[in-house]
Amino acid sequence: MKYCKKCVMPDTRPGIKFNEEGICSACQSYERRKEIDWEKRYKELEALCDKYRGMNGDSFDCAIAVSGGKDSHYQVYLMKEVMKMNPILFSVEDNFEMTEAGKHNLKNISEEFGCPIISLKPDIKAQKKLMRYTFEKYGKPTWFIDRLIYTYPMHMALKFNTPLLVYGENVSFEYGGSDYEETYSAKNQLSNGVASDIDINELLKIDGITKQVLDLTKAPSFDELNKLDPMYVSYFMPWNSYANYNFAKTRGFHDLAHEWDRTHHIENFDQIDSRAYLVHSWLKYPKFGHASATDYAARFVRYGILSRKTAIKLVKKHDHALDVNCVRDFINFAGYTESEFWEIINKLYNKDLFEKNIFGEWNLKTPIWNEK
Repeated sequence: MKYCKKCVMPDTRPGIKFNEEGICSACQSYERRKEIDWEKRYKELEALCDKYRGMNGDSFDCAIAVSGGKDSHYQVYLMKEVMKMNPILFSVEDNFEMTEAGKHNLKNISEEFGCPIISLKPDIKAQKKLMRYTFEKYGKPTWFIDRLIYTYPMHMALKFNTPLLVYGENVSFEYGGSDYEETYSAKNQLSNGVASDIDINELLKIDGITKQVLDLTKAPSFDELNKLDPMYVSYFMPWNSYANYNFAKTRGFHDLAHEWDRTHHIENFDQIDSRAYLVHSWLKYPKFGHASATDYAARFVRYGILSRKTAIKLVKKHDHALDVNCVRDFINFAGYTESEFWEIINKLYNKDLFEKNIFGEWNLKTPIWNEK
């Protein structure tokens, strides 16, 4: 493994690229912000909103994909209060037991900004079957939910005739990924690797899984997609997760302070809706050698909040340490014992990156804290 010379991101992140100086594409993107005419970009956003504002009379003229999180609060504020649009919000529940903060935040975003939310509660029976299959075969236990998070708002935007569908950041461009392109259009976001498609014929072999169950996970057709104009806010505004968090707090957003101190995170405000879901994001660790602590340590270095030296210490302490509360909620939902869960996890470790010590623990062969 090689690590970015500016932040702490390794070259094992899918799709990330390093330049000749050893700087990752995410840091390069962040550095190029200095060259962007943000005033011009803001006018482009105004023009885009002018194109769709009032297109359905007094009804909705744009849609926003939300979770209730810090970024959702900022997106709704921007479109409703700054751009004076009339948004409808679409959300997907993960069906896991929610944190108190998660319960509060989704309600708060509707009450604070005066917007309706249409939330999809997926088929729980089918979710559990798909969850076990995609976890055991691909190490992607939340594939079904993640896929819906991307596709459901598209299908609903078509139904409500709201072509302008608003997403937060371009994940691949902001943090490094396979769909690395600076564009306002979110039409190609399904190729960013988070919810890559799985052959429907393979999933239909699972007992009880039907085409109807999987219907909403399918991307809109080419002709349908061309009726939409999905956008990334991060193209028009300098995206900053921490700034969004600080803003959201002023509008009633709750973090996990006084509720839960997560062992594998270095912050308490991102992906806080449920505990079991975080097994999914942590699984990047055995597969790629980094997880949530690395993600945020890298961002904080770019934002100027942390030094690289401090970031390395935080990664060493937290990245590997999957929180026990996540494991317990996960196995209770999916129906595993703890031993079954860890047996599956052990099979997912990338042996090119990890080796076992004499205690049977997995250690990175080239950890960042041993860097010369």
